[in-house]
Amino acid sequence: MHNFKTLIVLLLLGCQLPPLAAQQQERYPFENQVIVFRDIDRKAPPEPGGTLFIGSSSIRRWVDLERRFAGANIIRRGLGGCQLADVVEFYMDSVVYPYKANKVFVYAGENDIANGKSPEEVAATFEQLYKLLLRANPDVRVYFLSIKPSNRRLKLTDSFVKANQLIERFLGDQENGEYIDMGTVLMGKDGKPDNGFFAEDRLHLNAAGYDLWEAIIRPYVIP
Repeated sequence: MHNFKTLIVLLLLGCQLPPLAAQQQERYPFENQVIVFRDIDRKAPPEPGGTLFIGSSSIRRWVDLERRFAGANIIRRGLGGCQLADVVEFYMDSVVYPYKANKVFVYAGENDIANGKSPEEVAATFEQLYKLLLRANPDVRVYFLSIKPSNRRLKLTDSFVKANQLIERFLGDQENGEYIDMGTVLMGKDGKPDNGFFAEDRLHLNAAGYDLWEAIIRPYVIP
């Protein structure tokens, strides 16, 4: 009887615990993408002191970023769907620190808010990221690319604006950081995001949208 009761308890516990693969996926939600980066780095290690772009799908989908800034030692390490909190919690050691970049451009925070985080939480997470970057390299330049508006996430616009304002205010007091407005150029005459700069999903940028972004950041990438 004792063995039977023990078996029942173990079975109940097993039902409550997720499979090991699911646990690993939860802990490292973008590990498959990081594995690809490691393979790229192993075959062609980037030179230290480059310009690192990190963040979510707006960086990952900017597939011609390196070509647009040829010769600038661009390192593009976007994780599609990731949150700013994911970068800080999981991926500093794999997609940030190894490159010893002199410039770091950050586009993230949009998915955090879409997943229920407040603008204040996003701003606090960015401040944490900023401090970690400076701790690793006191001479690094950090650029926050503002959270963009989109018609797909129009109801979140106020939260995006608030997060941007908080981060802009923080960076205004920092010697090594700068806030870059990436959203105004995407707006139409009707005061809403212009779908002409977005892919069919009305969320991610198309080539025309990236053309606008290139023009904005070029003076920062190549002074």
